[in-house]
Amino acid sequence: MTTSSTTVSKKIFLLFLIIAALYYGQVFLMPFVIGGILATLFLPFCNWLEKKNFPKGLAVFLCFLALLLVVLGLITLLSWKISEVINDVALLKEKAVDTVAYLQKYIFNHFNISIDEQFKILNEEKPSYTSIVQILLGSLVIIVTNIILVTAYFLFLLYYRSHIKQFVLKLTAISEQKSMKLILHKIANVSQQYLVGLSKMIFCLWIMYFAGFSFIGLENAFFFAILCGFLEIVPFVGNITGTSLTVLIAAMHGGNLALLGGIVITYGIVQFIQGWLLEPLMLGPQVKINPLFTIIALVLGELLWGIPGIILAIPLTAMLKIICDHVEALQPYGFLIGEIETSKPSNSILLKKLRSLFKIKNKAKKI
Repeated sequence: MTTSSTTVSKKIFLLFLIIAALYYGQVFLMPFVIGGILATLFLPFCNWLEKKNFPKGLAVFLCFLALLLVVLGLITLLSWKISEVINDVALLKEKAVDTVAYLQKYIFNHFNISIDEQFKILNEEKPSYTSIVQILLGSLVIIVTNIILVTAYFLFLLYYRSHIKQFVLKLTAISEQKSMKLILHKIANVSQQYLVGLSKMIFCLWIMYFAGFSFIGLENAFFFAILCGFLEIVPFVGNITGTSLTVLIAAMHGGNLALLGGIVITYGIVQFIQGWLLEPLMLGPQVKINPLFTIIALVLGELLWGIPGIILAIPLTAMLKIICDHVEALQPYGFLIGEIETSKPSNSILLKKLRSLFKIKNKAKKI
């Protein structure tokens, strides 16, 4: 019993050490992890270029250009649609003024604080313009620094990937090197599978949300479709946030109950299709983490690294699950993190039916 208690204490202490290292090492680790995950995403493209006799340096540079084009495309798309919504800023300002006036009146009626006194309190509490500028400049410097670091890690991790792989294998016992190669291969594949599958799923969500929002007559349906689909980067929380914002803005623009109810119904239908069709087809079993540990990973990610931690939480947890599945001592933890396959029995039946339909179509084409 004493040995067992000591072992548990050591594991808990090790867990706290890892969490402390992640928190205090975020300045180094966060850009490194983002650069590493992006590098694994472009790994197949880089290998393909090298097989076509491109020099390694040129192949890595072309991968960087492809990444840059993707990022610029997303920024252009979002900027284009946001510029359309900005036309309604006057209405939003009017609503905000009405809301502030209502709050001031409520405070005066219930707390007997006059409007002049309220303004005086706000003026005393608000920070000076100098401090605001300093905060903005500090944030800008941090963002630019992190972008440079992510770019550097992305380029050098792609270029030195074989060297790093050989280093890891040299640290591993000869009898375990085959298993280590499999682990490294699966870790690279799971990040690719997650990011590519997530991109496909977001694209499908854009189409479904746009079709649903257009059908119910929502203004700026394309913008809200992009917003709701893009926020799917954060599981569970993102889609609810996007739909809530859509309902809120539609209500501020004078949307009736039928329109607001249509938004909620569209959200429900899309979530049903996503959960039962898109996720099993596009993400696959390797990335499946049960909802409990998905939420735990998201909360820990936000506490440790903020918004980047939320985005990175799922792929990192999926990588951790693969390591646990292939290390005998850690296999119970991999089982605990993973999803119970029998929880959705009809899911596999539905997938089998879809596959059989595709086979029938292919046979018909051959005939």
